[in-house]
Amino acid sequence: MQEAPELIANYECKTGENPLWHAAEKRLYWCDIPRGHLFRYDPQANHHERCYEGQTIGGFTVERDGALLCFMERGAVKRWCGGVLTTVVDHIPGEENSRFNDVIADPMGRVFCGTMSSPEHKGRLYRLDLDGTIAVVREEVGCSNGMAFSRDGRRMFHTDADAREIYVFDYDVRTGAIANGRLFVRSDEADGFPDGATIDSEDCLWSAHWDGGCLIRYTQDGREERRIAVPAKKASSLTFGGGDYRDIYVTTAAGHQKSADDRLAGSLFRIRAGVTGVAEYLSAICS
Repeated sequence: MQEAPELIANYECKTGENPLWHAAEKRLYWCDIPRGHLFRYDPQANHHERCYEGQTIGGFTVERDGALLCFMERGAVKRWCGGVLTTVVDHIPGEENSRFNDVIADPMGRVFCGTMSSPEHKGRLYRLDLDGTIAVVREEVGCSNGMAFSRDGRRMFHTDADAREIYVFDYDVRTGAIANGRLFVRSDEADGFPDGATIDSEDCLWSAHWDGGCLIRYTQDGREERRIAVPAKKASSLTFGGGDYRDIYVTTAAGHQKSADDRLAGSLFRIRAGVTGVAEYLSAICS
C-alpha cells in the first residue's frame, strides 16, 4: 500500500536535487544547486544536516571507495572525501558559462553528465570515462536532465526537460556508446517538465515532474502506470533508498521566491509506494 508523502527535512532549497542513497554509510545525500549546499540524512538516527557549503554542485555520484564525485560549474569535476575537494577535471573548454546538471554512473563506473544550456550553445551530454577523459555523446539538449539504465543494461534513458521529452537509447555497456535514440515519452504541458529519473526492480521508469507536483511511473513501453502527488509543485528528482530500497526520496525546489500556497517547496520527502527500487551504480573514475 502507498503511504502519504512524509516530510523529512525542509531547508527551503532553491533547487533541491540529486538525491542519492549512500549504501556504505546508510545515508541519503542531496544538494541545493545554486546555494552550493550538500545535505545528508541518516534515517536510523532520524538526523539530517548540511555537510558542505561552497562551490556549486550540479550533481554527484558515489565512488566505489565511498567518496562523492561532484560535477560543478565550468565543467569541473571534483572528489569530495573527508570534507576535502580534489580536482579530477579542472574545466571543459566551451562550458565556462554553464554548469553540470543531472549525472549517473553506468555499470562499469563511467559517468554520464549533462550540462545546462548557455548563451554560447545548448546543453550537452558528456561521458566521463574511467581514465578521467571526457567526451561529448549528445548535443543540442535544451536542459539535460534525469537518466536511468534498464535492468539488463541494454537501454539508457535521458531527459530533455525543456522539450518535455524522455528519450531511450540502445546502450553498449562494454564501450559506453549510445545509439538509436528514439522518443520514449513526451509530457503534456499540464504535467510540467520531466526532471530527475530512476528505475525500479520491475524495470519501470520513474520521473519527477517540475511544475507538475508529482512522480510518474512508466512501464518499459512508455505507458503511465501510476502517478503520485508530491506536496510541492517543483518535484525535481527522486531515488530509492533504505536497506531494502523500499523508500522513495524526493527532492523539491522553492525557486527564487516561494509562493504562499507552496509552503513545503524546497523540502525533502519520503514515500513508501509498495515498490522496490535498485541500487544506483557506483562510479570508478581514476581508481
